[in-house]
Amino acid sequence: MDFNGGGGGELHNNQFYQCEENKPLLGEMSEGNNNSKLGAGPCKRPLHHCSGMRYKLLNEGDIQVCVLKHPRTFLSKILTSKFLRRWEPHHLTLTDSCLTSATPTGYMEAPLSYSSIEDLQLLSWDNAPKYCVQLSFPGGTVLLQAANSYLRDQWFHSLQWKKKIYKYRKVLNNPSRWDVVLKEIRALVDMALTSPLQDESIHQAPLHIISTLLAENSNLSAQDHENIIVAIAPLLENNHPPPDLCEFFCKHCRERPRSMVVIEVFTPVVQRILKHNMDFGKCPRLRLFTQEYILALNELNAGMEVVKKFVHSMHGPTGQCPHPRVLPNLVAVCLAAIYSCYEEFINSRDNSPSLKEIRNGCQQQNDRKPPMPLRLLRPEPPTPPPANLLPLSANPSPPAPPPPANANPITSSTPSLPLSPPPSVVNSSEILVELERNNNSANVKRKPAGGDSEPNLIDCLLVSPAVNTLSIQLPAQADRVLGCFALILKMLSDYDDWRPALASLLQPIPFPKEALAHAKFTKELKYVIQRFAEDPRQEVHSCLLSVRSGKDGWFQLYSPGGVACDDDGELFASMVHILMGSCYKTKKFLLSLAENKLGPCMLLALRGNQTMVEILCLMLEYNIIENKDTQLQIISTLESTGVGLRMYEQLCDRQRELKELQRKGGPTRLTLPSKSTDADLARLLSSGSFGNLENLSLAFTNVTSACAEQLIKLPSLKQLNLWSTQFGDAGLRLLSEHLACLQVLNLCETPVTDAGLLALSSMKSLCSLNMNSTKLTADTYEDLKAKLPNLKDVDVRYTEAW
Repeated sequence: MDFNGGGGGELHNNQFYQCEENKPLLGEMSEGNNNSKLGAGPCKRPLHHCSGMRYKLLNEGDIQVCVLKHPRTFLSKILTSKFLRRWEPHHLTLTDSCLTSATPTGYMEAPLSYSSIEDLQLLSWDNAPKYCVQLSFPGGTVLLQAANSYLRDQWFHSLQWKKKIYKYRKVLNNPSRWDVVLKEIRALVDMALTSPLQDESIHQAPLHIISTLLAENSNLSAQDHENIIVAIAPLLENNHPPPDLCEFFCKHCRERPRSMVVIEVFTPVVQRILKHNMDFGKCPRLRLFTQEYILALNELNAGMEVVKKFVHSMHGPTGQCPHPRVLPNLVAVCLAAIYSCYEEFINSRDNSPSLKEIRNGCQQQNDRKPPMPLRLLRPEPPTPPPANLLPLSANPSPPAPPPPANANPITSSTPSLPLSPPPSVVNSSEILVELERNNNSANVKRKPAGGDSEPNLIDCLLVSPAVNTLSIQLPAQADRVLGCFALILKMLSDYDDWRPALASLLQPIPFPKEALAHAKFTKELKYVIQRFAEDPRQEVHSCLLSVRSGKDGWFQLYSPGGVACDDDGELFASMVHILMGSCYKTKKFLLSLAENKLGPCMLLALRGNQTMVEILCLMLEYNIIENKDTQLQIISTLESTGVGLRMYEQLCDRQRELKELQRKGGPTRLTLPSKSTDADLARLLSSGSFGNLENLSLAFTNVTSACAEQLIKLPSLKQLNLWSTQFGDAGLRLLSEHLACLQVLNLCETPVTDAGLLALSSMKSLCSLNMNSTKLTADTYEDLKAKLPNLKDVDVRYTEAW
């Protein structure tokens, strides 16, 4: 509307802020005349807006509204004068296309479309300070009055943004000339970058407009693609691309992977995605775009090296990555890419069996196929071995009947062992070792048929006819994708600071069963598992085991007999070595090895592997193996090598000392002097018989968890005082497995935590437990009370449970 009418309604243009796109926002103001209808005094500009003031984009708000229609009569000029002007309060909403009121009455009875706004200006008066925004329409003017200058400027910039973005949306909706479109896109990007509004939608709205434009015009040339990508690149530096734009970027990466746009424009975008994305599940196309970008890097001449440099740039030059989201995002991209390699193969198998069907197939096959021995060393005619024996002697003693299937392999917590070698031990010229698959088959047979529980994934892969008969041949492109992202997983495992989190993410085995049955993939992933096995940190190598009981983990997968094992047990030995070197020297772990991996352990011990020799000695010392013939075979295996013979002799010496220690007699109560050490306790217990010792006080001594190795040798111990010692979680775990008769335990002022205290739940005889001044939590305390029925006297003062 041209509101510069004659008479009292005439306004000078220099009274208003010049706010058009092609006019400066700030400038000199001239005096207004006394005939101006909008005020008696001159209109002045506020202070400069270019000082860095930022505003939040308004979508709705309360404001005073006044509408001045074009004055045509003398009466209308009087009514539109300042003194007779009428203001109405309205709650206005700034939609994408118009300005509407929550109460469509009075001045705002009908919405005001942005397309009808001719001019948008700021107004203020000296004599009567009112902070107004003027909206010029055909036929009149709308004045919006705010409470202060900041709100007025916020309304002004928000309305200006809505008006401009509406115009660009209309212009770019049906383009005719692409040279003009490109110019408009650049102007749109510049507008978003220079806007004083600070809101996520300020940058996202232009990106959505451009993504819609690209989706509706799919016949653009490659040069047009690159020009548009370069034009919107400044917006992408601090913003994620919307889904449609991600699809456009993916297409460009696939069709022109060697384009410089991929390196120069997409690299900072992908880096920002990996650093700041919180959940790919909410925006899966971001993950797909990151995957396609990495594949585009891999297509370059030095593809693998470029990918390595990119991963290194994401980690940073220091030893600690400063961005905690990079690793989980990279792992998520790798897992999705690896799954996509097998997705076509999985979908092509229309009659792919379910896990329950695979389980039933496992049972049927186990019923059909008897165990098959694997002959090692000299290829002589096979001799059927006894059911549960590994004959190591040319003249073995008559085999004992096998134990019943439901027999408990551990009946006593006190070690017992023959004190002298067997009389007739001859080095074997033939060794028969059952396939590990037979052990798994026997375990499956013991399960009730027709149960509803899902079978173990590794067991299904081992014995399922549906999976064993698969011949996985991936297409060339899928093979390249698999190699690229398997390489990234290998690179991630090389960073020390990333390895704990990576091991935790991979512990539940997040790959499909087809990938685990693919020899090429498991061979590539073996490097990652080896890195976990070499890491001395418990939080890393503990992830080799299953995430919970009853499920298999990487340890079982890469053990001899596992579907991924492609060596003679070297990786298995290294995994056992690192696990036994930490807190896993327990009966439970040894029992698992004795039930499932005894054959590989004996074979590696026969080859001189020191870790396996130690494993066999511990099985004998803790009485893990009940079958006498199997014990004799283990002894023969130990005596077949120099290191084994030496360790077995040391074991026999310890057994003699143990027998002397546990002989009936000695004191019933014993208190060590303060400042005593682990060595002092060991020296004292080796000095005589302590078979009657029931009460032992180590309070205020310097003993640590290492003394648990001595404490578990006391068969009658019922009361143990560890007040103010350095006894920790590892010692508690060992005590919980061996001292089942312990009734009173004092852990006051010891460094034990929930990890060790939870192990006490297996000590059902505990009736008194002092956890004063420890790191006990309320949840652990409640768990202990529920699992220890005889616990009557408990001290939890100065803990979180108090």
